[in-house]
Amino acid sequence: MTFLFDQIIFGPVKSRRLGVSLGVNLLPTDSKVCSFDCIYCECGWTPKKREKKAVLPTRQQVRQQMEEKLTEMALSHELPDVITFAGNGEPTLHPEFEGIMDDTIELRNRLSPGAKIAVLSNATMLHKASVIRALLKVEDNIQKLDSAFEETIRRIDCPASNFKLKDVVENLKSFNGKVIIQTLFLHGSFRGEIIDNTTEEELSEWLKLIAEIKPSQVMIYTIDRDTPATGLGKVNLEELQQIAERVKEMGFEVQVSG
Repeated sequence: MTFLFDQIIFGPVKSRRLGVSLGVNLLPTDSKVCSFDCIYCECGWTPKKREKKAVLPTRQQVRQQMEEKLTEMALSHELPDVITFAGNGEPTLHPEFEGIMDDTIELRNRLSPGAKIAVLSNATMLHKASVIRALLKVEDNIQKLDSAFEETIRRIDCPASNFKLKDVVENLKSFNGKVIIQTLFLHGSFRGEIIDNTTEEELSEWLKLIAEIKPSQVMIYTIDRDTPATGLGKVNLEELQQIAERVKEMGFEVQVSG
């Protein structure tokens, strides 16, 4: 069963990749808002039509609730390793994203100076200068790249119709290495089509893009929770590690989550 985060600030939770993570959801608490509709998303499908306009939390609400939670965690000596922007969709869609990042940095520096700030993003809003500026201020700028083929991305991530992989790659390169690339590998079928981004053709082209983008790190993972689409399967840890070895041979740091 897929699920939604029902709060602006959630957790802390133990993250497979990031440690003790305090989550931040900049999207509605009752529905998903995203520029992708990934067939593996733990938050379920992105609504095609809405009865009412999606209501995002305000910058002030995010700041107030984050300050309260970090103060509470400091008093109990249980501060997070990381403050993670994820939640019910794509966090960089929030119109006040840059201001919220500035607030978060100020609160982190004052209340939890040991914590990193991480943003989990699908890289679709990198054409906005304010989003790039904001992401360059955080320690873990984590951007999704599930394939080097636009056709595969359309099958797996189901992006909005104006998506152009070539533009996304150029935007990722513009970080000059201050970016972490995150790729989810999976097998299976969906709507009568084979889904597999682990074939040799897929991997060799994906590795070429990694070489172009030159990220500070690559995160490789697979399905961990229920998915909205049926017929999808995990990639086993041994196969993920084989992929990781090829990335390491190119000189990049890799993290694997099975």
